[in-house]
Amino acid sequence: MMRLHSELTDRPLGITMGDAAGIGPEIIVKLHAKGLPAPCVVYGDVPSLQRAVKALQSAVKIVALDSVDALNDAHLLHLAHGPCMYVRPTFPALPVELQMGCVDARAGQAAYDALCMAIDDAKLGRISAIVTAPLNKEAMHAAGLDFPGHTEILAERTATKHVAMMLVNEQLRVILTTIHIALSEVSKTITQALALRTIELAHKACVGMGITAPRIAVAGLNPHAGENGKFGREEIEIIAPAISQARSQGIDATGPWPGDTIFMRARRGEFDIVVAQYHDQGLIPIKYLGVDEGVNVTVGLPFVRTSVDHGTAFDIAGQGIADPSSLETAFRLAMNMLGRTAKG
Repeated sequence: MMRLHSELTDRPLGITMGDAAGIGPEIIVKLHAKGLPAPCVVYGDVPSLQRAVKALQSAVKIVALDSVDALNDAHLLHLAHGPCMYVRPTFPALPVELQMGCVDARAGQAAYDALCMAIDDAKLGRISAIVTAPLNKEAMHAAGLDFPGHTEILAERTATKHVAMMLVNEQLRVILTTIHIALSEVSKTITQALALRTIELAHKACVGMGITAPRIAVAGLNPHAGENGKFGREEIEIIAPAISQARSQGIDATGPWPGDTIFMRARRGEFDIVVAQYHDQGLIPIKYLGVDEGVNVTVGLPFVRTSVDHGTAFDIAGQGIADPSSLETAFRLAMNMLGRTAKG
């Protein structure tokens, strides 16, 4: 377990609970029961977390905080009483009879509120990073919140114009040029400026992860990377010029490479990151390798944000069998990106 000094020398990390009807509360409790490597505050619904503690028969004690500043005093007060979870509660509290594994607008609203609270604390420097458990888009939509996912909420609330989604596991790093849009819109959305910006964000992200001279592979949009214009001209007119522009800035970017082979080459170690042009092009190879250890990173924000690379898993919610590995990996990656080492 972590040991804090009488004064916090590092700002804590924040974990958002995600959808209360999913596996978020369970994997957060399991992570705390195992022992956290750094100070942490959870943003979420206290009754849902208490229900997960009870269901798991865990020794984790939940301590509600009025503010992040109260973390150190709370930790000293409860240090002798076993593992504690420090929570910034969302209001109103969700009903204890909330049905697990079901879409509920109240859970969608609470997940959104928890994320917004964490974002605001991160903007004010109260927490150093945000690690997110999964939310449910259908539940958010039922609450009248029209967002495709975490990334768009983070970008809007921080007023960040240019962000990108990066997926990381032990074998691959992938960053997406376009994210949650229809496949029919991808070609119309990709511009030379957007392609260049994504390459720049890929470079920045890798440097932030300790790779001093990142080798960036840029995937083509069309089959065989367009095959010299036979299957489309986006590679010739948009992607290749963006790569040339990036190289003129000293960025080691190459391509466009055929999407059906570039991930295999990156996995063998030829490249440090692949720039994918659309959602499924990048996520299929990452998720095929396994979602348990995958991490989602939002690049371009004014603070570090990592996330699990899986959904709310409504089919197993409340059964006590959810695997917290992706959450733990996301937490440790956030620490790594902050340049931290685990507390003894």
